[in-house]
Amino acid sequence: MRLVIATCIVDYSGRLSAHLPLATRLLMVKADGSVSVHSDGKGYKPLNWMTFPCELRAEPGRWVVTNTKGETLTITIEEVHLEVEREMGAEPGLQKDGVEAHLQELLAANPGILADGLMLIRREYPTDIGPVDLLCRDADGRVVAVEIKRRGEIDGVEQLARYLERLDLDGRLRPVRGVLAAQQIKPQAQVLAAARGIECVEVDYDELRGAGTGRLTLF
Repeated sequence: MRLVIATCIVDYSGRLSAHLPLATRLLMVKADGSVSVHSDGKGYKPLNWMTFPCELRAEPGRWVVTNTKGETLTITIEEVHLEVEREMGAEPGLQKDGVEAHLQELLAANPGILADGLMLIRREYPTDIGPVDLLCRDADGRVVAVEIKRRGEIDGVEQLARYLERLDLDGRLRPVRGVLAAQQIKPQAQVLAAARGIECVEVDYDELRGAGTGRLTLF
């Protein structure tokens, strides 16, 4: 991991153009080569970024990041205030709480609870940004990615949307449909999911655990 605090200008060129004027920002370079630009605000979301696979070319006073789609992120550096580089080591992955882990186990054993004819392909299906809880196939033969949460919120929808984007890069899988399964799904998450083409299913954990069948609501 490489962290650089610098006064810089950032320009993106690709599907559209974007410009960040001169200001002090945090530049983050991960081991896979991905680059993100952060301000001291706006939560966790970067101002601009370039995800793996991409290439960083460092020139005097300038970084040029390009990807296979022909997009370019140019960071013009006026002054570097701080630079730190550290090996992070292997990531063990997110450890779900007991309810989420058990929900995954129960739904993996009976994915048809989420949709008629749904069949499990694999639990914890790997992508380059993390594992999808369940990868399934529906009655029409389409691949379905299922993300399981205790409470369905906006970040869960965004997480699943990122998984779908990565899975769709595999021609053997695409187009991949997304399902967010949770005990309770917040209205804001339902709205965002609908906009992203993701289905939301509420499951009753107690009934699912006790009787082997779940009361669910499809949004």
